[in-house]
Amino acid sequence: MWFEIAIVAVLLLVGQILFAHFEEQTPRWRILLKQALGIVALVSISYFFGRFWFYASLVALSIPVLIIHGWWLPKHGINGWTGEPKDKYYKLRGWKSD
Repeated sequence: MWFEIAIVAVLLLVGQILFAHFEEQTPRWRILLKQALGIVALVSISYFFGRFWFYASLVALSIPVLIIHGWWLPKHGINGWTGEPKDKYYKLRGWKSD
């Protein structure tokens, strides 16, 4: 099970390094809670159902991300990789523009 914990931790670490600027106005407690729940959920799947279902869950979780960033955001005029233009992205998230 340590291997699954390491995989989830590395994915979260890389995600924070590369994509934290998209969460700049999100409260830190909410980000930490989301990550903790993600770790608990994925490691629980591994523990109770096995490694195959852990990997299947990772694949299943990537599908909505690909749909949102590859289709839905560009459909609404927002670059799915860079989040630009920022004013549209902030409006979508319900944040105040600078």
